[in-house]
Amino acid sequence: MNKLSVIRLLSTVLITSTVLLNMTACTFSNTSSSKMSNSSAVTTSATPPVESTDIQTTAKESEAETTALSERIQIRIAALKGPTGMGLVNLMADQDAGTAANDYSFTLSGSPDDIVAALTSGQADIAALPTNLAAVLYQKTNQNILLLAINTLGVLYILEKGDTIHSLSDLSGRELLATGQGAVPEYVLNDLLENAALKEPVKIEYKAEHAELATLAAAGKVDLLMLPEPFVTTVLSKNPDYRIALDLTAEWQKIHQGTSESELAMGCLVVTKTFAEAHPDAVKSFLTAYQTSTEQVNSDPSGAGQLIVTYGIMSDASLAESAIPNCHIVMIQGTRMQPILEPFYKILLTANPKSIGGVLPDSNFYYIP
Repeated sequence: MNKLSVIRLLSTVLITSTVLLNMTACTFSNTSSSKMSNSSAVTTSATPPVESTDIQTTAKESEAETTALSERIQIRIAALKGPTGMGLVNLMADQDAGTAANDYSFTLSGSPDDIVAALTSGQADIAALPTNLAAVLYQKTNQNILLLAINTLGVLYILEKGDTIHSLSDLSGRELLATGQGAVPEYVLNDLLENAALKEPVKIEYKAEHAELATLAAAGKVDLLMLPEPFVTTVLSKNPDYRIALDLTAEWQKIHQGTSESELAMGCLVVTKTFAEAHPDAVKSFLTAYQTSTEQVNSDPSGAGQLIVTYGIMSDASLAESAIPNCHIVMIQGTRMQPILEPFYKILLTANPKSIGGVLPDSNFYYIP
């Protein structure tokens, strides 16, 4: 082989080696880039690299949110369209806004019988109803209905067309039209009159329906009458000749609080024992939310009035706003309930044992968290 051939052979080997080396380098470079992209954020992005601790934190937050959603308990609430249901409206608004701690559903009714049916058939977990009915259900359900809270004091008022009645004793010898015969309003009125040192008895005529008596009063056909809210506000709005002569809640306090803690506690919340035992944390959460709701109703009656109309409890927001201060919406729970309610129950038991289920509820009736 001559010198020129040797030189050409060496050149060919050198070129081939260089190409092979370049191909190997490119392959390694591409493989390395792929592994980096899979193991971390792309460093050429404007977004800073995500540290592994950030990934773990995000995962934990996501897990916590999922757990929180799964822990939201469904609570079915039944309530009467009236003062006992008014305290719920802000909680109802929270549910619609998606900010409630639990998953609430609400059923509103104009009849206590509907509430009883919902509770006894297992279609409601919590209900707002009259306090005497709660005691009746405690006995009828083998103590499966527990008193959760007192949510409404007295809503009974005596209205006068005139200005002669300023105390219970001023009712001596007068004629009074009323509603609620054979029920709590009659027993309350009788007890107050028995303790009023009347010189002459009061002649009482009962009408079957609140609406009937309210219509008569609005037309100015009655001089003296006893009605509950919100019918009181309706009469006052339609006929300015009337005024509130007596707040029977205040009169009850004057007579009975000298010897006990008794209140004219007419509305309450109850819970089924089955639900309370299965979901104590959900019950606690509800009580906290309900207290907030009642505070908002009392502090902002205008806003509450709008919600009361929105949820079909009343049809006129201005009337609802005016009625709220007279509804004595409260939130009394725990150990305070028994000393407040028991004297009231004893009076109802004497008047008509059936009105509270035949016997005085024992201490297990009162739900103590």
